[in-house]
Amino acid sequence: MKTPLIRPGAEAFVIVCSCNALSHTDIEAAISAGASRPAEIHAARKCRAQCGNCVPGMLCLLRNALKAAAMESAPASGAQRHHLA
Repeated sequence: MKTPLIRPGAEAFVIVCSCNALSHTDIEAAISAGASRPAEIHAARKCRAQCGNCVPGMLCLLRNALKAAAMESAPASGAQRHHLA
């Protein structure tokens, strides 16, 4: 029987920047604090880009945060407004 890598119920932990040991939660925290570019994420975590392999992952997390913010601020459609009324 194989031992699972992640305990059942445990949240996955993803290292996005191996040079600086930045996880996805570190990056999401920097984005929540106002970072909007990879350089700002590194600055918020008091480090700097080394090899640059983390930049695509950071950009993906930034895009996801922008999409989530847009979805939260978008007005409900007519069908949704009717259902909510």
